[in-house]
Formats: sequence, C-alpha cells, structure tokens
Amino acid sequence: MGTIIYIVGIVLSVLAVIDIIKKPIGLVGKIICCALVLLTSWVGLAVYFLWAKNHITEWFK
Repeated sequence: MGTIIYIVGIVLSVLAVIDIIKKPIGLVGKIICCALVLLTSWVGLAVYFLWAKNHITEWFK
C-alpha cells in the first residue's frame, strides 16, 4: 500500500511541475513554485491543486 501512495505522490508532483512550467510567469517564479511544491511533499501538492493553481499567475505579475 505504501508503494502505491509513493507512486501517486510522484505522479502528482510531476503533473504539478509540468503545470507550473506551462504558466505564463517568469523563470524565477517557476523555480520558486516548483521548489515549494516539491519540498513540501503532500502539503504542497494539496495547496497547489486545491488553491494555488488558479492564483499563481496573479502572484507573479
């Protein structure tokens, strides 16, 4: 069961990073967002997918 959770976490992390890279923000903003999502594990993924996904472009205008 732990392996499945680990794989799901990796897949979601990759999807989040790909989505961040596609956003029309600067390189520094992309690096900051990717680092936060990857370094905060499940909490970062939950915050990104539930709230921050739609607000990132506003933060880095």
